[in-house]
Amino acid sequence: MAEKQRPRIRLLVGPGTLPSQGSSRMDMTLYRRSGKEQFNGEQMLAAVPEIAAVAEVVVDPGNLYAIACFADQCRLNRAIQKALDDPQVDGVVFVQGTNSMEETAYFQHLTVHSAKPVVMTGAQRPFTALSTDAHLNFYDAFRVAAHADTHGKGVVVVTNGEIHGARDVTKTNTYRLQTFRGRDLGLLGYADPDAIVYYHLPVKRHTLASEFVIREDTVLQRVEIIYIGIASQPGLARAAVHAGARGIVVAGTGAGCLGNLDAELAAIAAEGVVVVRSARVGEGRVLRNDNWQQPGMVSADNLSPQKSSLLLALGLGVSSDPEEIQRMFNQY
Repeated sequence: MAEKQRPRIRLLVGPGTLPSQGSSRMDMTLYRRSGKEQFNGEQMLAAVPEIAAVAEVVVDPGNLYAIACFADQCRLNRAIQKALDDPQVDGVVFVQGTNSMEETAYFQHLTVHSAKPVVMTGAQRPFTALSTDAHLNFYDAFRVAAHADTHGKGVVVVTNGEIHGARDVTKTNTYRLQTFRGRDLGLLGYADPDAIVYYHLPVKRHTLASEFVIREDTVLQRVEIIYIGIASQPGLARAAVHAGARGIVVAGTGAGCLGNLDAELAAIAAEGVVVVRSARVGEGRVLRNDNWQQPGMVSADNLSPQKSSLLLALGLGVSSDPEEIQRMFNQY
């Protein structure tokens, strides 16, 4: 009987904890200062040989992929898209730091055009640490990418034995391994020892159904996030506009209250800068018809401020009409 062909998965690597080397096995917090370069894809695959039984892995030669800004995300998008467009490639795994992994995942979820699996993973402890989560997260990412049921689900994040959808996942803890959560919407499934199991589907528009396309000449508009608290005083939003922001996301208190910046943000929205009301609380929807809505403003639904900034930046590449931007927030 012929051996079953393993899926071919492309591995891309960015900066982060998972591939990092500490100065000792107990170095879990100062590994960036260890003086040691992070492991490359080949070295990590050699350290976790079990992956070879799951997938045929091809390491992307373009590593290391930066992730710090819109331009980096656009370059990463083009690399992922190129890999997925190859008929010999069945899926992609991208390794990066957990701090902004939810943002990378959502940006690619909105801009990659393929039904093939795109799996992102990271770790809370470096590759060399005692009781690291890096090895198992790395292994599980390939299991999920190689699984037929992952097709069509957009970008997913795999850590700690859980599979989360890119739109809903967020980092909730600084150092604990169970940091990634879907908040009030939950997870998509599990990467358990015996099987990959899905229970939910991402229903908002993504990947093949998305209208957003990253091209070689794509330059995204500047968007800033304003965090509202009792200490927040007028001038913050105006300063962002003076610095070149064409869109502002407000991380409002409660259900999206604008606090002491209420009048300032209303004036800015009237001038044509798109203002999106999000909430800092972490769960629940921001409604458009409520106490704090001003003409021309957009409600973020239940998107976090950081993810709202990504959707707004992409949306501004299509339209600056608040009604059109609101449609996008309703659909994505």
